[in-house]
Amino acid sequence: MGLMDKVKAQATQLAQKTQEAAQEGKARLDQAQANRRGDILLRQLGAAVFAERTGRGTADTQATIDQLVSAISAHERENGLNMTQATVPTDSPADQSGSTPGSGTWSTPPGGTPSGQPQDAPGGFPPPGQTFFPPPED
Repeated sequence: MGLMDKVKAQATQLAQKTQEAAQEGKARLDQAQANRRGDILLRQLGAAVFAERTGRGTADTQATIDQLVSAISAHERENGLNMTQATVPTDSPADQSGSTPGSGTWSTPPGGTPSGQPQDAPGGFPPPGQTFFPPPED
């Protein structure tokens, strides 16, 4: 096999890999767009149900809910999705060990704190009920 034949074979392989990568990229883009559209539909459905349940719905809220449920079902069929498997993002503060921001306890820093001394909270603030300065000495 001559040098030109090897170059042509490599060029053909490279072109094929490039085309496969482009197809994979398009498939990922299509999937992301389908997921985004599904998220929008679910958000609209959630807003409509919330409005209805809190007494802020209008006369056509139930019809809107029915229409959105049909649209979501069609979207699932067209894109091979299961929208009932939606998850809460893991970076959500409420998802971390079931706590909400500001509800945690302070951990002891390396080296600990002297016994009987209040531990400063992050940012130099003392724990609730403590003051920044010790009481004045007489």
